Amino acid sequence: MLAPQRMAMTASSRAPQGSGSSDTERSPFVRLNELLAPHQPGKSLITLAVGEPQHPVPDFVGPVLAKHIAEFGRYPMAKGIEPFRKAAAAWLGHRFKLPRAIDPESEVLVLNGSREGLFFAAITAARYVGPRPGKPAILMPNPFYPVYGAGARAAACELIYLPTTVENGFLPDLDAIDEATLARTVAFYIASPANPQGSIASRDYFTRLKGLADRYGFVILSDECYSEIYTREAPGSALECAGPDFTRVVAFQSLSKRSNLPGMRVGFAAGDKKFLSLFLELRNVAAPQVPVPLQHVGAVAYGDEAHVEENRRLYRIKFDLADQILGNRYGYRRPEGGFCVWLDTSPLGDDEAVTLKLYKEAGVRVVPGSYLARLQPDGFNPGAGFIRLALVQNGEVTAEALHRLVTTLG
Repeated sequence: MLAPQRMAMTASSRAPQGSGSSDTERSPFVRLNELLAPHQPGKSLITLAVGEPQHPVPDFVGPVLAKHIAEFGRYPMAKGIEPFRKAAAAWLGHRFKLPRAIDPESEVLVLNGSREGLFFAAITAARYVGPRPGKPAILMPNPFYPVYGAGARAAACELIYLPTTVENGFLPDLDAIDEATLARTVAFYIASPANPQGSIASRDYFTRLKGLADRYGFVILSDECYSEIYTREAPGSALECAGPDFTRVVAFQSLSKRSNLPGMRVGFAAGDKKFLSLFLELRNVAAPQVPVPLQHVGAVAYGDEAHVEENRRLYRIKFDLADQILGNRYGYRRPEGGFCVWLDTSPLGDDEAVTLKLYKEAGVRVVPGSYLARLQPDGFNPGAGFIRLALVQNGEVTAEALHRLVTTLG
C-alpha cells in the first residue's frame, strides 16, 4: 500500500530564513550529480532526469536560419521583431479562447526562453505591485521549477511554498491561503501543466485565482511551457480568464517543449500591457536578447502545427508504454499534460536511496522528488518519497528504461 500523502498546509508555509547557500537554493541537477558522482551505472546509461526534449528538430529550422543568417550581424531589440510578436499573438488567438485578440505591439514580448522571463518577472512584479503591508511575498507551488525561487529571492520577497499533493490534485490549495498572506503577496507562480506531476488547472481554478489577484492586487505569473504536450484535453491558459485587459495576468510560453528546440532559447510573455511595459524597461538593461534569426524561426514555428501534432503523437506512444509497463505500480497515473512521470516509491525507501539503486543497478538516471521541492515549516517535503522521470528519449529507449525500473524496484 502506498504511503499516504500529507494534506495541503496553510499559506504560512514559508521558506526557511537565513543567509548563505543551502540545498533549498541549489539546482536539483547539481545535487543529483553530487549524489551519483561516486558511483558507476550498473548498465548502459539511460537518462530520464533532465526534461530536455530529444525528438527531431523541425525541418524548417535550417532553411529559415540560412535565409536570415546576415541578421546575426546586428543587436536585437529587447521587445522582439514584429513578425515574431505577430506570430505569437496570432497563435495565442488560435490556440486559446481569449476574451479578445492580443495586441502584438503592447501585449507580447520575446524571451530568451521562458526561464529567464520567469526570473525577471518576479523583480518586475515587486515594482508593479508596489509596497505591501509587511514583508512582500511571492507564492509558488511545492514542488516547483527552481527559477521561481531564484526570482523571488532576487526580488527581495519572502518565498511561500504551497504544497501540491494527491489530495489537492497537485495544484496549490487556494482555500488554504490566509488573508494576511494574500494581502502582502506580490506574485503567484502557477504552472499548468504542472512540473513534475502534469496536473492541469481548470478554467474554474484560473478564474478563482484571478479573483484573488484582483482582490489583493498581486500578479499571476502563469508558466504554460508544457501546454502543447497532452494526451487528452488541451490545457487552457490563465489568459482565458484574465478579463478584457488581461490585468494582473502574464503567461509564459516557450518553443523548447512545443517544438523540440530547447537549445534555441526562444519564448515569449503575453498579457497585462502595463506589467509588460515595466518588464521591457528592466529587460532593456538586464535581460539577454534573442538573436533576430532565431526569432524568425520562432515566427515560423508558431505558424505551424504539423510538427507539434507529431510531437504529441510521439509522447502519446511513450505514455502508452508507461501505462502498459508500470500499470498501477508506484501510484502511477498518466499525467494530464507535460512529459514527466511522478512515481511514489516511498514504500521502497527514501527517494535518494531509490535514485541511487536505479542508477547503480539499472543504469537509469532519475531525479529524487525531494530535490524538486522544499521543506514546509513543520519539516514536510511534498516531494519526498517520489522520483521524477522525464520521458524524453525515443520509444525503444523509454521502454527499456521502464522495464529496467520495474525489474529493479519490483
